[in-house]
Order: sequence, then C-alpha cells, then structure tokens
Amino acid sequence: MSRSRFLRTIGVVAAVAAFAAACTSNEAASVQTNLGPRAVSSNDEPGKEVVIGFSGPEADHGWLAAINSTAIAEAKRYSDVTLRLAEGTNDPSLQISHIESFINQGVDAIVLLPTDGAALTEVATKAMEAGIPVVNVDREFTSEFAARTTILGDNYGMGISAGTYACKLVEEHNLGPDAVIAEIAGLDSLPLTQDRSDGFKDALRECGQKVDHRVAAEFTVESGEAEASNLLQAVPKIDIIWNHDDDQGVGVKAAFDNADRNEFFFIGGAGSANAMRWIQDGEMEATVLYPPTQAADGIRLARLLAQGKGMSDLVQVEVPRRIVLNAPVVTKENVDKYLPLGFES
Repeated sequence: MSRSRFLRTIGVVAAVAAFAAACTSNEAASVQTNLGPRAVSSNDEPGKEVVIGFSGPEADHGWLAAINSTAIAEAKRYSDVTLRLAEGTNDPSLQISHIESFINQGVDAIVLLPTDGAALTEVATKAMEAGIPVVNVDREFTSEFAARTTILGDNYGMGISAGTYACKLVEEHNLGPDAVIAEIAGLDSLPLTQDRSDGFKDALRECGQKVDHRVAAEFTVESGEAEASNLLQAVPKIDIIWNHDDDQGVGVKAAFDNADRNEFFFIGGAGSANAMRWIQDGEMEATVLYPPTQAADGIRLARLLAQGKGMSDLVQVEVPRRIVLNAPVVTKENVDKYLPLGFES
C-alpha cells in the first residue's frame, strides 16, 4: 500500500470508528459513564465479588480529575465490586507504595494510571507475578510483563482527526491551497505532543495543506493565553487553528476574545464540557476527544479479568491485551451525544 493510501486509510478510520491529556483546572469533573443502554450480556449480572485497587493521578486539572471520578463512578455500578482507592498523587515513590499495599492486601485486580510508566514498571510486574492482573491506563509501562491489559488514548489519532477535519473545512469553504493553518501545541518535550503534531501534519498533507504557523504552550491556561496572543500578533489572518488541549484552550479562547479575532475556524482537543458548550453557542467549530473514561474502562475490564470473563461483544473469549480508544471529532451536529462525557475545565 502506498504511503498516500495508507494515510488516507488512517484518516478514515480515525474519523469514522466508534469512539490531550494534560489540562488545567481544580474543579471536579462531571463526566458520566456508560450513558446509553447496555448491550444484553450476562457480564453485567452480579458475579463473584472482587476487590479492585485503583491508583490514579493527583486531580490537579480537569482531564485527570475526570479520570479519577469516572473510575469511582464505574466501580459503584457493580454490586460485586469493592474499590480500594489510593490517594491521587504525582509522586512515583508514593504510588509505588500504594501498589505494594494493594499487593499485600491481596486485591483481585489493580487499575493503574502511572505517574511515570517507567518508574512504575517494576512494582506492576511484581503485582502480576503475585497473580494480580494489572490494567495499565494511558501511560505505558516499559515491559510487556507489567500489565495484563493496556488501555490507551490515541494521540496520533487525535492529530489525524483534527487534520482530516481541517481538510474538510478547507474543501467546504473553498479556502484553497493557500489556506493559513495554525497549531497551538502543548509541551513539545512530551511524546504525546509530538504524536499529535505528527498526526495533524500527516493528515493535512493528504489534502495539500501544511501547518503554516506553530507555537507550543505548556498545557496551562496562562501559557495558552500567552502563546495564542503571540500567534495572533504575528499573523494578521488565519483560516484554521487547532489547539491541542481544551483546558489550555480556556486561555487560548481568552486571547482570541481579547484580540477580537474570530475570522478562523477554532478546533480544540481533549473534549472538555466548556469546549462543547462553545461549540453549541457557535464560538468554536469542533474538538477532538481524548477520552477521560479510560480508567472507567479499566475498572470494567479489571472486573472481567478478576471474574475470569471475556468481553461479550467479541468472539474471542478473553479480554484483549491492548485497547486503543478512538479520537472522534465533536461538532455541532453530534455535540449532544458527547457533552455528557465532557469534563469541567
């Protein structure tokens, strides 16, 4: 398959398959999980009672707060699940002690979003060797032996989705080959930022476009406002702007408003509730989801693993080793579907 055809295939998959990670708010998340009717499955019926240990990050901004709150909410849905909740932390040493405590308690499964995948690999492997299945969320370990199942968002897919949607806007609005496209990234030192930028660039290439102006912020409101202000001062006219992160986007949007600039299509990333409300109000074109429900999915899969069950919608009788969640584009046409998944910035 040619590179061109390969990238077109990726773009289509990212755009149509069924459903960033740093944000900046101390407000509690309001994400609801599993809002639609569940498929008929015996998996949802009460089974063997299991104890699941959950260790997540310090909830110091919206997306991470949503990671924790959705995991807790999902555990409460099951009468056969007892959740042992460790204090959220950004300290790898403290998180290691949490996992060691879960091992000593003999929990039936562990769901873990590591502060640092490499730093937590050894203790996660220790849990696996003790017969406790570990579900790794969002930040990967450095060994295949450290987790039974890994659940990831798709950072490259976010870029593909954003770029594919930008190409659609170029075509629909006849912006032409000289459309001015800008990108406001997050921390450039992070692989997730690099993946998002690579996906965006690759998707744009498919419609003959490129990133004309790029700045990098720090996944904070303050840096988002500062970098967006610099961008607007340097570029008098822009057609499309993609901002990697919706919590950072609070500052980005403030810069737009302060400069009284709205001539461009504004695309966000991550899927905050305020971004979705901007979409409803016509103040934002779209946002690309980086699902905050990854740990909730982890709780559900940990329950199945601890009970010796598989996923009812698969022919395969066991829970998969690796699951990468989709990065759909939220627009005015489908925002009502995704708004309940939005976290508060």
